Amino acid sequence: MKYQLREFQISDAAAVDAVVLAAFSEFRDAYTDWQAFSHGLGQMVAMAGVSEIIVAENEGRVVGAVAYVAAGQPRKAFFPEEWPIVRMLVVLPSCRGLGIGRALTQECIRRAERDGATLIALHTSQLMAVALPMYERMGFRLEREAPSIFGVPYGIYVKRLHAQQVLQADTAAPRG
Repeated sequence: MKYQLREFQISDAAAVDAVVLAAFSEFRDAYTDWQAFSHGLGQMVAMAGVSEIIVAENEGRVVGAVAYVAAGQPRKAFFPEEWPIVRMLVVLPSCRGLGIGRALTQECIRRAERDGATLIALHTSQLMAVALPMYERMGFRLEREAPSIFGVPYGIYVKRLHAQQVLQADTAAPRG
């Protein structure tokens, strides 16, 4: 399957929200109040005002999406304001394993580097058996626990970016 990444357009709203619900529906029994949780999920596009939403498209159909929230934009209180974050990475269950989630995450990393960030963060759960190992392979490491969401434990994961390594190398160089 070939797919392309592109910027969200308002005409994508219903398709993106449908992908979000489809992606999370397999976990419905894990959350203590699926109805309340899914109501919040179904409004990913509301984040468009405070984030950059990127969609993955195949033959005119939205098959995945993610929100990149730059430093300084509104976010959950457990994320420091200066951290850019990856939010709501979703891929249709029938399209998983094709590299779409990785490509969407990599695009968020690229945007964080564009913004001069030294790290990027996200929060996820052990429940996410496909996403969590992918994040770890991409270099995200557990930073600390995050508040549970409707009974499901979450953790905050951070990836250090190249900009920080360059800065450290520069400050370690002898001055003469």
